[in-house]
Amino acid sequence: MKKLIAVIVLAGALVLLGGCRESDRVSHNISQEADNFNVTRKITVINVRDDTVLYELIGNFAMTNEGNNELSVISEVGEGQYKKDFIYLSEWTTYIVQDVSGAYVDKYHYEVNILPQMIGGVTVTTDD
Repeated sequence: MKKLIAVIVLAGALVLLGGCRESDRVSHNISQEADNFNVTRKITVINVRDDTVLYELIGNFAMTNEGNNELSVISEVGEGQYKKDFIYLSEWTTYIVQDVSGAYVDKYHYEVNILPQMIGGVTVTTDD
C-alpha cells in the first residue's frame, strides 16, 4: 500500500512539474520583475471611438486592476520615492502596456502625457 501511495504522489508531482510551460514561467517572472519596479514599460490609454491618445506613462511601474474599470499605477520615480495614478476605463477606452526596457532609459525616468485635444497637451517629467 505504501508503494502505491508513493507511486501516485510521484506521478502527481511529475504531472505538476512537467505541465508548466516555459512561457508560463517567463510570463510570471516578467510580471514579478515589473511589480518590483525592475522593468521599464509604457502604458497608453486610447479613446477607441476616435483613436485619440488620452494618457501615456513611461517608467518603472506596477499595475493593479482595482475593479470598477479602474487601474492603479504605482511608479518608482527615485530612490524610495513613488507616485500613484488612477486610470478609469470606460466602454470607449482601452489601454496597451509595452515593455520598453530594451531601450536605454534612466531607471527613475517618469513621464506622464495627458493628451486630450480639448484641453491641450500636458507633460509631467522628472528630468531636470
